[in-house]
Amino acid sequence: MNDALLTRIAEALERMAPPPASPADLSIASAYVWDGHVVHPVEDFAPVDYDLLTGIDAQKEALLANSRRLADGYAAHDVLLWGARGTGKSAAVAAVVGKLQREGRDIALMQCAIDQLASLPSLFALLRSSERPFILFLDDLGFDEQGAGDARALRSLLQGGTAARPANVRLYVTSNRRHIVPRHLAEQDDPINPRDVIDDKMALSDRFGLSLGFHAIDQNAYVAIVEGYAQTLGLAVDRLEAIQWATQRGSRSGRVAWQYVVELAGRNGLTI
Repeated sequence: MNDALLTRIAEALERMAPPPASPADLSIASAYVWDGHVVHPVEDFAPVDYDLLTGIDAQKEALLANSRRLADGYAAHDVLLWGARGTGKSAAVAAVVGKLQREGRDIALMQCAIDQLASLPSLFALLRSSERPFILFLDDLGFDEQGAGDARALRSLLQGGTAARPANVRLYVTSNRRHIVPRHLAEQDDPINPRDVIDDKMALSDRFGLSLGFHAIDQNAYVAIVEGYAQTLGLAVDRLEAIQWATQRGSRSGRVAWQYVVELAGRNGLTI
């Protein structure tokens, strides 16, 4: 077999199985994404301005205080943000990171898809080699009955041990359920250790030192959020139209308020 043929075979094999991607520099980017194997920097991390988030003042202030402690190297909690959809849970996490970065603090966001929880020990091993503080973000986490094993695995990562998250990392998790794992009234009627069943399901949420509830808002709060967003863009708001927008969507939330303002901006030829 001649050298030219060997070269072509080697090149073909490289195309079929390319070399692993180089690890991202964990000291540069504002945010990253972990795909279960490799960390990727986010090129255009642009969270909503912290001051624009209205109607959740107490929650975002508690989140900011905890995150500032983490950024400064002090003791900080893992955080569970739970509650109704569209109420600003995910936006608050990104906004807090953005605010701290504008303050000059060296902290980054690391997002991991919830279907990659089994890979977290590998991610922790990478982050342990960095002195930079990281907020590890798990968005919209929830387990069904078949996911109890994954819930226990995540619980052990928060609890401690060789695979636990490193000191420079805290988990920020959003969920529609306060206890993450679903509970049923029938559990209380289980004749075999009903308390154990309930305690096991609540054990994961109990691992979070800070639990922040985000609740559905009333009509006045919704309109106030719309007006707050619109004011920053110099837009006038028709209160009745804003209410009708929410009614048509069957929901009043910060997300719906922002969607209405996007509609309003588009009509007025503005770019957001």
